[in-house]
Amino acid sequence: MIIGVPREIKNNEYRVGMVPAGVRQLTRCGHKVLIETRAGEGSGISDEEYMNAGAEIVKDAASVYGAADMIVKVKEPLEQEYPLIRQGQIIFTYFHFASSRELTEAMIQRKAICVAYETITTPDGKLPCLTPMSEVAGRMSIQEGAKYLEKPMKGRGILLSGVPGVDPARVLVLGGGVVGANAAKIAAGLGAQVTIMDVNLDRLRYLADIMPPNVITLMSNEDNIRSRLPLADLVIGAVLVVGARAPRLITRDMLKLMKPGAVIVDVAIDQGGCVETSRPTTHAEPIFIVDGVVHYCVTNMPGAVGRTSTYALTNVTTPYAVKIANEGWPNFVKKDTALAAGVNMVEGIVTCKPVAECFGLQNYAPIEEVIK
Repeated sequence: MIIGVPREIKNNEYRVGMVPAGVRQLTRCGHKVLIETRAGEGSGISDEEYMNAGAEIVKDAASVYGAADMIVKVKEPLEQEYPLIRQGQIIFTYFHFASSRELTEAMIQRKAICVAYETITTPDGKLPCLTPMSEVAGRMSIQEGAKYLEKPMKGRGILLSGVPGVDPARVLVLGGGVVGANAAKIAAGLGAQVTIMDVNLDRLRYLADIMPPNVITLMSNEDNIRSRLPLADLVIGAVLVVGARAPRLITRDMLKLMKPGAVIVDVAIDQGGCVETSRPTTHAEPIFIVDGVVHYCVTNMPGAVGRTSTYALTNVTTPYAVKIANEGWPNFVKKDTALAAGVNMVEGIVTCKPVAECFGLQNYAPIEEVIK
């Protein structure tokens, strides 16, 4: 199989879909790997390192897409990449279809095999290809939130940790999964007073056991959210429904409950956001203000720390890429339920039910029916 790795073109995206170790694994199995020149530059990986691992360096994205049977990326294809994708080509990347009808319809029209990192789900419910980036995003959310609480950044002028004699910031984390737990851990480590909410009581019991004393747990419901918003200096949106649009937990009218200059970091923006007033932003223009509340809604937060994120991501994605290349995606899907959950589209047919339901699409069929 020919595997292609194009350079990421999303705003300030410094990750890359494969590292030299992955190239070496694939070439040793007899596959050919094409890397677009400078694809690894943002992660500190040179073309020479890829060549030493056995890759062929090509001049542009069109050359990668034109020759490859499988494309391994990080972020969803952008509009200028749509025409490069052909029928039956495997696109292995983060898609987050529920956040974009345009992307969904484009991939249906291109009739690609769309395998989404974020919906690969093991039998025990874990998300192996989403988890490392959720860890990065959760930790970064506090880092970014602390920055935008500074007055020159339009925030309240609050130091997250406080100082002796002055209260620390109050942080509200909506969602107790990987993102939320990592956000709470970092915020607590800096000395903030943290409240973490979730709808799963067993998860809250677990978090209560492992978190330090300055983290309290609270059941997530509208009443509790409304009661905590007036106290919060920083709110982290960390909710996830696999494959589906994120539920909107903070409505426009709730913003008036918050302090002027308070900050919302909506990590759930990749899946549409959990705040009604959220809209996707970029690292170049990361924030906007609604009703005095600073919104940070960057859709590729981990892309800013490309070196860390690339290696964390490829640790989990490369084994899947190797198995797809070795066995062919239909054969691998038939015996690996985790990868089966990751297949969102097959040549114009939507195989991820939450995506079909999100947009009311009629061309849905379970993956089991498609690969009979």
